[in-house]
Amino acid sequence: MGEGSGPEVRVYGPADDAPVVLDEVEARVLGALIEKQRVTPDVYPLSLNGLVNACNQTTSRDPVVAYDEAVVARALDRLRDRRLAYVFAGADSRTLKYGHKLAERFVLADDELAVLCLLLLRGPQTIGELRSRSGRLHEFATLADAESAVAALAAKSPQPLVARLPRQPGAKESRHAHLLAGPAPASGADAPAAVVSTISVTPPAPDRVAQLEQDVAALREEVAGLRAQFAAFKQQFE
Repeated sequence: MGEGSGPEVRVYGPADDAPVVLDEVEARVLGALIEKQRVTPDVYPLSLNGLVNACNQTTSRDPVVAYDEAVVARALDRLRDRRLAYVFAGADSRTLKYGHKLAERFVLADDELAVLCLLLLRGPQTIGELRSRSGRLHEFATLADAESAVAALAAKSPQPLVARLPRQPGAKESRHAHLLAGPAPASGADAPAAVVSTISVTPPAPDRVAQLEQDVAALREEVAGLRAQFAAFKQQFE
């Protein structure tokens, strides 16, 4: 791959009418690809390293995550299986780069793609939030324009892509969520925001803890003995 007179685009996956249900990593990867295509087209498609950085941004992300390359690469493979992503290797580059196929898969207009991108990257939002946060992706002149894009996504067939959540107590407006990860929660409640890490820490077994404690005690005794020997040696010259 990468040889020849032109670029190669390879897309893998089942029939395009298969339902799409993404996990949280796939949703973040897909949202990051859409965002960078619209905001920084000069570096799109993205290298794996660039995509990892885009996923792990601390701005315009909710929640903030800390994915490593292996996690993102596996998500890319699954997205390619669903015809939602592709790998690109140009004749002038040895670095594989990745892009999304969401707009083609669901026949999305620019305003609809912008709304989905925001929902994938930042979770459920009101119409006002979607309009105010979409500037770099698509400029909505009015709230009605943003609402129209949301309505179009909710009416997509055979798979609606957006749903309105029940209004939370004390809230003035309802929020909307994407449906690419399955049905929206009936309560409209969000999962608590948190930093997600791909590193899992397993507590040491009890016998291992006991062994470590013994090793530390032995080291302390050895250090104490060395200190005593040094003190005795020093006294010979005083």
